[in-house]
Amino acid sequence: MNPEPAISHILPKSSLSGLRVLIRGAGEMASGVAYRLAHAGFHVLMTEISRPLAVRRAVSYCEAVYDGSKIVEGRTARLIQSPEEAEGLWARAELPVIVDPHMTCRAAIRPMVIVDALVAKRNTGLSKGMAPLTIGLGPGFHAPDQVDLAIETNRGHNLGRLITMGSPEPNTGVPGNIAGYTSQRVLRSPAAGVFETDLDLGERVRAGQVVARVSGQAVEAKVDGILRGLLRPGAVVSDGTKVGDVDPRGQIEYLHTISEKARALGGSVLEGILAAFNR
Repeated sequence: MNPEPAISHILPKSSLSGLRVLIRGAGEMASGVAYRLAHAGFHVLMTEISRPLAVRRAVSYCEAVYDGSKIVEGRTARLIQSPEEAEGLWARAELPVIVDPHMTCRAAIRPMVIVDALVAKRNTGLSKGMAPLTIGLGPGFHAPDQVDLAIETNRGHNLGRLITMGSPEPNTGVPGNIAGYTSQRVLRSPAAGVFETDLDLGERVRAGQVVARVSGQAVEAKVDGILRGLLRPGAVVSDGTKVGDVDPRGQIEYLHTISEKARALGGSVLEGILAAFNR
């Protein structure tokens, strides 16, 4: 069952209830944004590519592309074949996901808001005028000429800051600090090729243990912990691609819950929408 706010029975519906939001991407950060917006009562549609490469698969709605549906913290997303199917899912408080990397579904959905949550470190196609409100997450978006609003995605003091004039900070290339580890906890491909592994998300690994292989070359864990993230076996990757994530805290419950960063970005997008439409 999808979660509903505990106070919904005592508050009237606002004029923003059911506002349509198109989110580009359905990976970890995009899913955190989608979850919070759907929880707030917005009608969210997520677009994806035909073979998504999500590392934190347990909390990424793009898994619906492979499995038909995906549940994150009690809220369900389902794969649809046409934008017209979205209405039925919204009526059930579910999230539609459609394979549509170029957002051609815009014409049918007519969203009031478009959020580019690919966090690709560059703008890959979002521009002002595509919707009444356009929001870009992370480096590569400049407000107000390219988008109406940009949001800082670098961890630290400014994480989640709304930017109406300027751009988010450049990508540092350094993963967030978890229990004192940054780059050491991230697993990267040693070569281009097909990613193969016999391990599953949530398994405990030790430093030096072979977690996967790409083109016959080993991918080894550098720290002890739990596999919080791992690509699907058979994924085609490039040299240096992030293929996994070891959580040194060892808390299995963190595997299935939205991260603090994704949750913070979702709150920032929600703030940006409310600020724009409640003026």
